Amino acid sequence: MRILMAGASGFLGTRLVDLLVADGHQVTRLVRRAPRTPDERQWSPSAAQLDPALVAEADAVVNLAGAGVGDRRWNDRYKQLIRSSRVDTTSTLAITIAGLPAADRPEVLLNASAIGWYGNTGDRVVEEDAPAGEGFLADVARVWEAATRPAEDAGVRVVRLRTGLPLHRDGGLLKPMLLPFKLGIAGRLGSGRQWIPWISMVDWLNASTYLLAHADLAGPVNVVGPAPVTNAEFTRELARQLHRPAVIPIPALALRAALGGFAQEALTSTRVLPGVLTRAAFTFRHPDLPSALHAALHD
Repeated sequence: MRILMAGASGFLGTRLVDLLVADGHQVTRLVRRAPRTPDERQWSPSAAQLDPALVAEADAVVNLAGAGVGDRRWNDRYKQLIRSSRVDTTSTLAITIAGLPAADRPEVLLNASAIGWYGNTGDRVVEEDAPAGEGFLADVARVWEAATRPAEDAGVRVVRLRTGLPLHRDGGLLKPMLLPFKLGIAGRLGSGRQWIPWISMVDWLNASTYLLAHADLAGPVNVVGPAPVTNAEFTRELARQLHRPAVIPIPALALRAALGGFAQEALTSTRVLPGVLTRAAFTFRHPDLPSALHAALHD
């Protein structure tokens, strides 16, 4: 396939590009700066500028762009960046796709979203048919997903990846946790009762390529492992695999002082199951947390 990708330089994007190229696909990467390599093309999503010819050449478009929600302390300016970096890129791609003649449109738009869509579900189990929840990230996910609508209305298959927390020692949820755990100064967050929808990196990558290839799958897809755990369970298992204690809980008050607005999202409980992938007979390489953490730490 000829694949046009936004967000190709991120934590997930770099690994997905490597996998797609290894599988024989041709990937063209969209960048905001001047291109430096033959596989890069420039665009400006904040100005809604994208050469339609680039999209017309693609069999599939993948959009993983978005500022990291846990990369820095939230303030009003950074919250606006979190929102605009997702909505502007998605809107530019979807509108460009819809503006092409039907014969020139790509077959599929694989667009990032997040399990933040559901807000705080407490102990309630949710799948893809659950409505959007409340809170900042739920509001972002709502407008983010709505921005794909022009492509969907034009008849293009749109898959919205409601990604959980991919596990890998080099980024995401796990990277900032490793040092305090190794030093034995870590523990559960707040009560520890909040549910964590993790997924192994291998399973996230395989699910993404699976969704690209399966023309019968569209709409929201929870890209999470089949066995969510509580924060306390996650903490115990990570400590066990690192052979370190994890007996120093981080009170919610301290977390709010350290993280500001992001603290509330870090304490949110989201008990999400991969309903679409399960019904589609997708095979998880790491269906439980112990195997997923082992792969994240050692593979």
